[in-house]
Amino acid sequence: MTSLTNVVRQLKLERNRAAQEIERLDAALAALNGSRGARTYRASRLSPAARARIAAAQRARWAKVRSGAKTKTNHSGPKKRTISAAGRKRIAAAQRARWAKLKAGKGKKGAA
Repeated sequence: MTSLTNVVRQLKLERNRAAQEIERLDAALAALNGSRGARTYRASRLSPAARARIAAAQRARWAKVRSGAKTKTNHSGPKKRTISAAGRKRIAAAQRARWAKLKAGKGKKGAA
């Protein structure tokens, strides 16, 4: 048991020593490469003419939106539909008939 414990302890020490060595190597590489990391990509840049075209197009889009907003009326879609009094009476009568039929059916089942 003690030999296994010693082996585990020695492996941990070796792991720590290797980690420290890797840190030293990384520091040496960073010093040799300079302070900035290696860039693997190149940032694309737009020419001033391209930026001017994009800005002009965006200004035109906003002008179109703003001009449309001034001429718009302030209503939110079609007029809300309402039901007539006669229609409400028909619906209420049909519902009363359904309830009466349901109650009449329960009364017969309860009496039988």
